[in-house]
Amino acid sequence: MDERSVTPARIWFRFLRLHQRGHSAMSGRLRSIGLSVAQFDLLSTLTEDEGITQRDLAERLYVTKGNVSGLVDRLVEAGLVDRKPIPGDRRSHALHLTSEGRRLAAEGMDVQKRFIQETIGRLPASDLELLDQTFSRWRDTFKSLEAKG
Repeated sequence: MDERSVTPARIWFRFLRLHQRGHSAMSGRLRSIGLSVAQFDLLSTLTEDEGITQRDLAERLYVTKGNVSGLVDRLVEAGLVDRKPIPGDRRSHALHLTSEGRRLAAEGMDVQKRFIQETIGRLPASDLELLDQTFSRWRDTFKSLEAKG
């Protein structure tokens, strides 16, 4: 067997390296506007679903509530996020962007949009279609594994 042949393991490791390379490049671009990837993920998520709780945010970001809690604390201190009490629930708070948080989230989304166009946006439509189909099937495999426990 040719050592360069396509195998599931080769694809897996190529995917991991590509993810790391893309994450590192995007991280540098976000740092140039004063954000970490985690901060941008949180701010951009709040642009889609403002008023959610930290627990709901942790689920959306696939991280622990503890990780979100520290990140939210820092973004509140930086004046980018507000915690507002939820009537009838003394333990949870709704998270909202401040005007500066909304501005920085929008700037981050512009950075991300340019990065996408400069990278995967250069692929032909046929490759994008194939990737979309492949990733959708791969996602479904993960979902079925998660459902099995």
